[in-house]
Amino acid sequence: MTDGDAADDTEEADSEGLTYAEAGVDIAGQEAATAALVGATGDFEGDFAGLLDIGDRYLALAADGVGTKLLVAEALDDYSTIGIDCIAMNANDLVAAGVDPVAFVDYLAVEEPDDATAEAIGKGLDEGAERAGVALVGGETAVMPDVIKGLDIAGTCAGLAPKDAIFPGEAQAGDVVVGWPSSGIHSNGLTLAREAVTRDHEYTDPFPPNPDRSIGEELLEPTRIYSDLLGALREVDTHAAAHVTGGGWTNLTRMGDFRYEVDDPFDAQPVFKFVQGEGDVTDEEMHRTFNMGTGFVAAMSEADAEAVVEATEDGRIVGRVEEGEGSVAIRGLEL
Repeated sequence: MTDGDAADDTEEADSEGLTYAEAGVDIAGQEAATAALVGATGDFEGDFAGLLDIGDRYLALAADGVGTKLLVAEALDDYSTIGIDCIAMNANDLVAAGVDPVAFVDYLAVEEPDDATAEAIGKGLDEGAERAGVALVGGETAVMPDVIKGLDIAGTCAGLAPKDAIFPGEAQAGDVVVGWPSSGIHSNGLTLAREAVTRDHEYTDPFPPNPDRSIGEELLEPTRIYSDLLGALREVDTHAAAHVTGGGWTNLTRMGDFRYEVDDPFDAQPVFKFVQGEGDVTDEEMHRTFNMGTGFVAAMSEADAEAVVEATEDGRIVGRVEEGEGSVAIRGLEL
């Protein structure tokens, strides 16, 4: 392919609007690779977290990282919130299973050691642990210049739950969906967001909806941690819950093969409109990639939902579960 052909292809892609796959992440391919890995290792219990029967309770484990949000932190030389994100992405998956997060261990891989960066990440981990109610029980730092360019951080969160506290994991037709707002973009879809906002801007440029913050600072807003919801969700018959992460609103189908009619989602924060406009991203692509303002959902009867809404600070009924085959209807979109 000639340079001219490449330029023509880029112009055509730009005119059609940016997609997550064009930015570098193919969700379908990622899901296929994950399925292949799981298939090779055998079946395990649990969806958002792996569950191990240890007698009178379950031990649950979740592992995750921060993704390319790290590149925004690198550009701003601000790693102060990255540790919060790392714990949040793990703890929230345990909460979606009905499990109390109790302990966290991190793995930091670096090209070369840097005390200031490590200290900033450590402070974020400490803050994240406090928000999630978990103990930091150690970690590992590996210096691997032949493997890592810059740094990467991931972690594993362990949780415990009585067997009768685990959510069944399957919604029921007739359920309502209760939702809670996100804190912003969280730690998903940053490959698309970065590609969009850096077309005509630097991360240090003022964020147009709030010029007191930079674009990078808005992207680094840490992921909300939902551990505080568990008490209210366990007081009722919660059928299933989902952390709205990679895949955006299609995560609702992880609660069961139903049709989810979402008629009252939380408003998307200004960062989403900004990303969409800068990247000319379609509404469908935005909702298949980002949380779009709602970070956590749970399915239950309407009577139970009313009790949960009353018991939590900012929850509300956002939709309903209907008979159907794995689809989500939201804001006039069919996902």
